[in-house]
Amino acid sequence: MLVLDAAQTRAALPMPLAIEVVAAAMRAAHAGQVDQPLRTHLDLVEGTTLVKPAAIGGNRPAVGLKVVSVVPGNRDRGLPTITGVVVALDPVTGVPQALMDGAVVTEVRTAAASAVATRAMAREDAGDLALLGTGVQGRSHLEAMAAVRTLRRVRAWGPTPANVAALVDWAAGRGWTVEAASSAQAAVDGADLVCTTTAATAPVLEGEWLADGCHVNAVGAFRPADRELATSVIARAGLVVVDDVDAAAAEAGDLLLAAAEGVTPALDPPPVLGAVLVGEVGRTSPEEVTVYESLGLAVQDVAAASAAVASARAAGLGTVIG
Repeated sequence: MLVLDAAQTRAALPMPLAIEVVAAAMRAAHAGQVDQPLRTHLDLVEGTTLVKPAAIGGNRPAVGLKVVSVVPGNRDRGLPTITGVVVALDPVTGVPQALMDGAVVTEVRTAAASAVATRAMAREDAGDLALLGTGVQGRSHLEAMAAVRTLRRVRAWGPTPANVAALVDWAAGRGWTVEAASSAQAAVDGADLVCTTTAATAPVLEGEWLADGCHVNAVGAFRPADRELATSVIARAGLVVVDDVDAAAAEAGDLLLAAAEGVTPALDPPPVLGAVLVGEVGRTSPEEVTVYESLGLAVQDVAAASAAVASARAAGLGTVIG
């Protein structure tokens, strides 16, 4: 079995590769070529462990499982808030092929899915980016947005000024200029791309802040009682897209809490990203506000892991055990 640590997993899964394999996975899911039970939540003392299996058929067979823990309090312990592993299995024999860092897979494929949605849903000239959330996902979303749109301006906001400053410095070291915004509203003002990647449980984005034609990737909320988007965002959007209808109906707090306040997406149930990718639905005007509500799917993890295994073997990365 091939074992990839965090650095090796990252090297084997560059963002351009992740974007393409996630796009293929979402098309396969829409075509009914995926077996993907709803993820299992296991409560920890201070967080959650998620168990997520999936199998992909069609032209890209892959089988695997991710176990990932989300513990916000780990930040105070000097530990990552997201940790885990992904196991890739041989789709014929079921024998484990590889074990890799699940936090890196989560980081990269989450941002890659937002890039897939942005490429398909945002205006072609979109390039004024607002990042709400300046942790790992804020960084990976900057990389992902830069991969699919030419960025003219980037503003970032988060509740911890030191983390905002760290993202600004990190971006500068990679050739991106990021402005530290004084508030979420200041970051969003005039933006045509918005990524919410916070650990917030209450709204950080209001609909009246959004410019006409803006595209929003909502990433941070993954429990039914948590939200990043105010109900006014859902009311403002002409098109809301999810990664999976059943998962969204069970866990998408941004949508569930808006529905409890009497607001549902213009298309209800909302279409899936795969439907956008095959041209069944999409943006209807340059002025339309669009939203991608991302929960993160096991099929994305498994597709990314399968690609990482092939890439790592080709590059001679990792350690073979057993």
